[in-house]
Amino acid sequence: MRWKGRRQSSNVEDRRGMRVPGGRRGGVSCLGLLIVIAIAYFTGANPQQLLGLLGLVQQMAPPPSAEQAPAGPPPANDPQAQFVAVVLADTEDVWNQLLQGQYRDPTLVLFDGRVASACGLTSSAVGPFYCPGDQKVYIDLSFFRELSQRFGAPGDFAQAYVLAHEVGHHVQKLLGISDQVTEMQRRARDREEANALSVRLELQADCFAGVYGHHNRQYLEPGDVEEGLRAAAAIGDDMIQKQAQGYVAPESWTHGSSEMRVRWFRKGLESGDPQVCNTFESPRL
Repeated sequence: MRWKGRRQSSNVEDRRGMRVPGGRRGGVSCLGLLIVIAIAYFTGANPQQLLGLLGLVQQMAPPPSAEQAPAGPPPANDPQAQFVAVVLADTEDVWNQLLQGQYRDPTLVLFDGRVASACGLTSSAVGPFYCPGDQKVYIDLSFFRELSQRFGAPGDFAQAYVLAHEVGHHVQKLLGISDQVTEMQRRARDREEANALSVRLELQADCFAGVYGHHNRQYLEPGDVEEGLRAAAAIGDDMIQKQAQGYVAPESWTHGSSEMRVRWFRKGLESGDPQVCNTFESPRL
């Protein structure tokens, strides 16, 4: 993927190395937080959605005085930070063009260890995530090493796919899709029905990531598309469950199987049209 020397987004906030104060008393217990983190880590679930389903987001949120202060841009000699800033800039160009007048650029927050957001205190163990409360994408860049070594999905376009997926959640927030899904989950009969809605939301974000890739094909090199598809397959719920527990439990999926994730990412890649990403009306995922 050709990214060096290209425009970098200015919407990057570097909080690496910053101390994160503890949460408020009376919130989620340490055991409760560890359980949520474990579920998110082994299933690939978005921590915000898990906390939201449990009704814990407000309890988790630290008081304003405890939140990390906004930091500055990443240092100029940090290639990995430069790379994600270029990818973020590309997503800005694509979505401002496709959603003229509707798109607002999100902020990308770099952190290490744990981070405070409008969604509460979150460990890097949950992986990259989008917080709709402050409309920011959060990532510990060490996840890319995990993506390569643990999930077997190396490559810069694999990393770009991960970031574009989280930006896809921002698109869903701006279009009102994620709020509608959250309300539908509140009315769901059981956890399995709520999980099925989460799967459709996540697959749409995969498709939106593909739309980003389609509109940046001029910067892709041989093998890049395969890197992205490999990453989508590697973090399917079925693959993660097999690795974590030795068996697959489809009723607990929150992101979809490897086949589903590849299929919807590919749909976005091939079409470049967000209209094809309506997973909520698709009879077959």
